[in-house]
Amino acid sequence: MIHMDKNESPIQPISRQTMHALLDECAYHLYPDEAYNAFKSAYVRYYGNLDTEQLCIGNGSDDLIQKLMIAMPKGPCLALHPDFFMYQDYARQVQRPIAYVDANDDLTFSIDAIVARIHEVRPSFFIFSNPHNPTGYRFNESEVARMLEAVSQHDGYLVVDEAYVEFSKPLKIDMTEKLLRMRTLSKAFAIAGLRLGVLMSTKETIDIVKQIEHPYPMSEFTLKVGQHLFNERADTDAFIAHQRHLSTRLKTILQTYASSWMTVYPSDTNFVLTRGTAAIALGNYVKNHGFLPRFYNAESEKAMAQCVRYSIVTNEALDQFERIVKEWSEQYDVSNET
Repeated sequence: MIHMDKNESPIQPISRQTMHALLDECAYHLYPDEAYNAFKSAYVRYYGNLDTEQLCIGNGSDDLIQKLMIAMPKGPCLALHPDFFMYQDYARQVQRPIAYVDANDDLTFSIDAIVARIHEVRPSFFIFSNPHNPTGYRFNESEVARMLEAVSQHDGYLVVDEAYVEFSKPLKIDMTEKLLRMRTLSKAFAIAGLRLGVLMSTKETIDIVKQIEHPYPMSEFTLKVGQHLFNERADTDAFIAHQRHLSTRLKTILQTYASSWMTVYPSDTNFVLTRGTAAIALGNYVKNHGFLPRFYNAESEKAMAQCVRYSIVTNEALDQFERIVKEWSEQYDVSNET
């Protein structure tokens, strides 16, 4: 079974030979102070317009979400619904009240409704994924600026979870003490198994989160791999370009052969969301032919009841996937004509 259900990378960014060399460099009998600082410096050089004191590193972005649930000022958290399910799970773990902005029936969000909900809830912080999971929609600069302005009026914070930003384009928005941006190396950089996430803001805001940071939050090996990715810019940029190519291919396949029968959402991510009765039919068809997409629980995730989501796979697997989707489309076309 080829998995298309977890938004993972189907390929690895570094050869096993290089991974072994990086492991040999690790002074694992010592605490990783130098590796921690070296990674932050490499990250700043790669992205620019940052200082190392503006960064907090975590054991994946999940760790950073949990830290925010603990460290942010008292008060409710606000999130979109649907969105990344771990927001509500971490709020539950630390007994942080959480409220939601519900999507429209077509899974879009009204910025006016979001702003109105912010003023109603007055959240300690508002967290949302951008590009959005599960629809793939990118909230633009003016939309995010309106959210930030509304949250700031109540002395709250805006947390933008940019897990898929490398498949899209970064927000061109000034960093303020009320804005936090969270990224991960699990998606486009393809080291989900090593767990490495980054939180960015002003030094003053990052210091709030660092109050509960572990002295050594990451292993030296993970930090070495992350540092290598950002130091070897040409190789990393080429790898990300290939990931984006896979994403474009996936979108094209579903748009070409499936969009006549279902909603295929435009996506700025490494996945594509489909919706409708035919989407369920296609999802079951490709599952029966060796590909496992992401189905949703109709009872617990009612808004997603008729949705099926597909993540990128290798070029070779996409060749096979395209034949299967095309075959389904032709059969579905005939059955609808008769």
